Amino acid sequence: MAPEINLDHRAGKKNRPWTITLIGLLTIAGMASMPLLAGEPDGDRMPDLVRFLGHFHPVVLHLPIGIFALILLQEITAVFTKQKRNDNLVPMAAGAVSAVIAVLAGFLMYHGGGFEGSEIAELHLWGGLAFASAAVLTYIVKTWTVALHASQFPFQILLLSTVGVMGYASHNGGSLTHGSDHLVKYAPDPIRGVLGLEPKEKPKDTMPLESQVVYADIIHPILESRCIKCHKEGNSKGKLRMDTFDLLVKGGKEGSALEAGNASDSNMIIRAELPDDDEEHMPPEGKPQIEDHELLIVKWWIDQGADPVKKVGELALNDEVRAAIAKLNMAADFNKDHSLGKADITQTKTSNGKQPQSGEKTDALTENLQKIVADLSAEFPGGLAFESQESANLTFTAVSLRNNLTDENFAKLGPVIPKMVSMDLSATSITDRSVALLAPAGNLRMIRLCETAIGDASLDTLLKLKNLESINLFGTKVSDAGVKKLVALPKLKRLYLWQTEVSEAVIAELKKQLPELQVITGI
Repeated sequence: MAPEINLDHRAGKKNRPWTITLIGLLTIAGMASMPLLAGEPDGDRMPDLVRFLGHFHPVVLHLPIGIFALILLQEITAVFTKQKRNDNLVPMAAGAVSAVIAVLAGFLMYHGGGFEGSEIAELHLWGGLAFASAAVLTYIVKTWTVALHASQFPFQILLLSTVGVMGYASHNGGSLTHGSDHLVKYAPDPIRGVLGLEPKEKPKDTMPLESQVVYADIIHPILESRCIKCHKEGNSKGKLRMDTFDLLVKGGKEGSALEAGNASDSNMIIRAELPDDDEEHMPPEGKPQIEDHELLIVKWWIDQGADPVKKVGELALNDEVRAAIAKLNMAADFNKDHSLGKADITQTKTSNGKQPQSGEKTDALTENLQKIVADLSAEFPGGLAFESQESANLTFTAVSLRNNLTDENFAKLGPVIPKMVSMDLSATSITDRSVALLAPAGNLRMIRLCETAIGDASLDTLLKLKNLESINLFGTKVSDAGVKKLVALPKLKRLYLWQTEVSEAVIAELKKQLPELQVITGI
């Protein structure tokens, strides 16, 4: 009978993982050659299938991260507790395979378009390739370690290196999605000092409107909050940078982002006005969207010549734009005073990551909104209230203010206007300037403007509020020209026109166009 040790020796040679090694090395070579063979990314020539598969990258990428983090934790535990190691190769194989799949999807996403000229995207790509290659190599070494009953040390060093590369690639991916300063953006000054960062800039007091430089003080902050994160140094999607005026004019692969004097033909405006679900719409789905009053300001600036140094007082300024700028400045001041983000009211998400439905309360929304309402109640005693205990929608009445409610103090309601469902502004001192601020009030169902100085310009704003059911214009200066446009409000049920100059002919036409509309013209 042959010695038992020789049988084990022959079996060991037979079971050595040569096939796994060969497949793994070919996989590494293939991944390393992909960027060289594919060349520069050009989404314009990529078929939809490439983009479709590439968009699975965010779905897959967390799997290898979790697996390798768990394997590292197991190894550390085994070292310190002297426990027997788990030589099951399935977790390592799953980690390596999922890393390769994530990198392939990421590679397709990179070449599907939108990342041309992005230094961070390129670093993330190469970091991902390095991680996947290291993951495969670590798996190969692990199989040999188990097959030969060899020392764990080479595997442990390689595993630690793989996780380190994974961290580097993940950081660049986070920077690509959230901005390069996403880890330290909210760091307190003591921590910033330890990290060698400059202290946070203290918010500047708002200058008088006419003294503000339009580009530097108004336009650039809008672009910074909506566009620059994806169009700056190190991350210039579409080879477009928007972080300076000169680069904005220079444009990207589609040419200049703006055409001075012609907003409607400016690429940045065309993209912003596309439907939200259009693939070319900017900002892309899931990113903070530009608000109506912000878009109005940018279009006004471009139409006025897009000058980088002129002040507001040097340009033609109508009431609608003035109100939009006032809202922008007021929201910035309010958020500065209350340490709130610009989108706390309009962009709050539920726990599942989706936008809350109209009136749906979330913990974050409730906390922020209640704080704002409490602070505004000092300015408008008895004016603001929640629609119900279960609702995040708001109502406002000026019954205790009347003539004391002016355009100036009405503008302070800007942060909560998107949540309004009912507003009673009767007998106040507001004008068309205040009503222009209601453009974001998409949930508004009832408004009373009776005995105010508003005119047809206010009706143009109300036309944007498609959920309006009741409008009271008693004793106002509205005319036939403005009122007949209200036929475009599909849900309008009650319209009060007593003591106005609206003709019977227009009223008859309204009733004809909207059979369910009740027009009240007297007692």
